[in-house]
Amino acid sequence: MNSIRKHPVGKLGLIGMRGCEDKTNHIDAYLKQWFKEEFNEDIDTFKINFACPRFSSGEAKSVIYESVRGFDIYIICDVFNYGKTYKMYGMDVPMSPDDHYADLKRVVAAIGGKAKRVTVIMPMLYEGRQHKRNARESLDCALALQELTNMGVDNIITFDAHDPRVQNSIPLSGFENAQPYYQFIKAIVRNVPDIEFDKHKLMMISPDEGGMGRSIYYSSILGLEMGMFYKRRDYSVVINGHNPIISHDFLGDSVEGMDCIVVDDMIASGESIIDVAKKLKERGARRIFVFVTFALFVDGLEKFDKAYEEGYFEKIFSTNLVYNNPELKNRDWYVIADMSKYIALIINTLYKNKTMSDLLNPVQRIDTFLDKMGKQYKKL
Repeated sequence: MNSIRKHPVGKLGLIGMRGCEDKTNHIDAYLKQWFKEEFNEDIDTFKINFACPRFSSGEAKSVIYESVRGFDIYIICDVFNYGKTYKMYGMDVPMSPDDHYADLKRVVAAIGGKAKRVTVIMPMLYEGRQHKRNARESLDCALALQELTNMGVDNIITFDAHDPRVQNSIPLSGFENAQPYYQFIKAIVRNVPDIEFDKHKLMMISPDEGGMGRSIYYSSILGLEMGMFYKRRDYSVVINGHNPIISHDFLGDSVEGMDCIVVDDMIASGESIIDVAKKLKERGARRIFVFVTFALFVDGLEKFDKAYEEGYFEKIFSTNLVYNNPELKNRDWYVIADMSKYIALIINTLYKNKTMSDLLNPVQRIDTFLDKMGKQYKKL
């Protein structure tokens, strides 16, 4: 087969940063399978051999042990993987987002402009929660995007960005914001077989005004009604980096006797999600399910165990885009929506210079899946 057709940009290369080894292995397996089916060629691996060793002082560097000249490189980086540590002055230090981001820059620097194209897949954007300036403060996410593109990164792929308008900081570079809509639909249908996509039995709930877009999408394609909670905050004080929430006020139709799916981008401490679930139960909701792209659980799992035992929610569905605490495997209330195949599809599509429209808006795939599973629904 013509090599230009086989390698439209350059040979495909994968670099999985620390903490992304398992995801990278799964992505590599999918790509090898598809490459075999399309080109009838066996590939040992697409993974590039590299390392980010550290000195005892905590300093580090990146080393790539093979040529990447002319390659189409995809770097997968989870900056929120606190499960990885390094030695500094004899102490075990958990890697912070800053550490992961610094290692990412080291890898890009080690590539040294030799690759034909470099794409960074960063599922949860580094410093993406601080998306607008309210005072004399930094805009770290925007600066990071500019820094990466100035270093030679051609495309940045992220998921469920806190505010996708951050891409305005790099208007001449590639930026894609994907959503796990399809994966969550699959997960709830397979784990809650009696779920019914009927507007008289199921309602989508946004926990705040900022997340309305997610609930509107599900409501539109599934023909469901939706509601929203409005967060009342105390703007006179700042605790743990944000203004504390005083109360959640509900806007929407009655939820009495209804199943509810609460959709949000992340669980940090979890106080908001649990409070919303309690408020819905007080209003007579039947079962509460949660879709959340990034489950960080920064304050541990105990409060969720207690809320589950008290019947405030049935299950929390989240992706494996960021590090999942190993203890979550023992929780009956937690379900992982695996995103490895989706990331592999994105890489395969970009590698072939094809459009990503169908991947970014999976209406047809959701229709096909629900029809296959015998689920009836009506679009709005």
